[in-house]
Amino acid sequence: MRTHSRSLGRSRTALGSRAALLTVPLLLVAAGCGYGSKAVESGDPKAVGGKKVDGLDEVKVGYFPNVTHATPLVGLRSGGQIPKELGGTKVKTQVFNAGPSAIEALNAKAVDMTWVGPSPSINGYVKSGGKNLRIVAGATSGGASLVVDPKKIHSLKDLKGKKIATPQLGNTQDVALLHYLKTKGIKVDPETGRGATSVLRQDNKEIPTTFQQGGIDGAWVPEPTASNLVSKGGKVLLNEKKLWKGGKFVTTNLVVRQDFLKKHPDAVEAVLRGSVKTNAWIRSHPDAAKKYLNEALRRDAGKPLPGKVLDAAFAQIDVTDDPLAATLRKQADHASSVGLLKKADLSGIYDLTPLNRVLKSEGRPAVTDAGLGRK
Repeated sequence: MRTHSRSLGRSRTALGSRAALLTVPLLLVAAGCGYGSKAVESGDPKAVGGKKVDGLDEVKVGYFPNVTHATPLVGLRSGGQIPKELGGTKVKTQVFNAGPSAIEALNAKAVDMTWVGPSPSINGYVKSGGKNLRIVAGATSGGASLVVDPKKIHSLKDLKGKKIATPQLGNTQDVALLHYLKTKGIKVDPETGRGATSVLRQDNKEIPTTFQQGGIDGAWVPEPTASNLVSKGGKVLLNEKKLWKGGKFVTTNLVVRQDFLKKHPDAVEAVLRGSVKTNAWIRSHPDAAKKYLNEALRRDAGKPLPGKVLDAAFAQIDVTDDPLAATLRKQADHASSVGLLKKADLSGIYDLTPLNRVLKSEGRPAVTDAGLGRK
């Protein structure tokens, strides 16, 4: 997440080289897909009914096929709270594999809003000089662990000399692993992943196979990949919750393009209303929420999760409207400490005014931006 030549913008994505990034975005906007993503239609304005919000025919949103993205996986389903709040405005979705890809799509206007982790959010904001996005809500806390092969790694002292996977260069779990290794005196080049411990960047869906084949000794990954690895013989060596006060840290945010927020505030607020209602419903209907989650994973990831894996993964997350802004500031510090981000001013990265209006209408207290809100 540097702002100079050693930038996380050089992360490995489906688009390949930096040269490709300069020429492809406009084509992807027209195609409505790309960035290692696939389009999935969610919601039907004819079925939902009502007027178009802000006169928009559609709102383009992104998310990942992870349990840590429970809010969009449940809330964007046909008949879900988010399409209901948008009424006659259609929801067009794209499914991403990791955060840097989602931010690239946001920058290219291939999506208007996306659920994404904190590290890519920070990187995108810093690289654009604070001009491309705003974080407008939280979504989940927790749901990330270091899972290892217990035959190869017996304790945290055994990480040196081993190969550990993360989902993508510069994604939230990648930063967490690099920072943890540094605190233990283990040096790793942040871009190449080479060092006393090797860091392999690989797609979430590929990591379990590599793990089973012995190609990696462990992985720092989000749910459900962590629980999937456990089901294949892995052991949770470290639950990231143990590294944070009270066990709470931001895992997933909802971010929006600044130009879209300015032009279509009612549409953004409609999505936020749907998100807040979805999170409340998930908390009060966990079993039904897991059913909808698995149906979405079947569609977006190609297959549903086994019941035990789903139960284990779901138990590790907390859905939350609060973006836990203070923990985002710390994650930025972590990225800086490992050489992925220069010290940067994050003032203005949040605009929680629309969310707090929604929370007030629901009789809920306001959430804080920890001094990082729009001035």
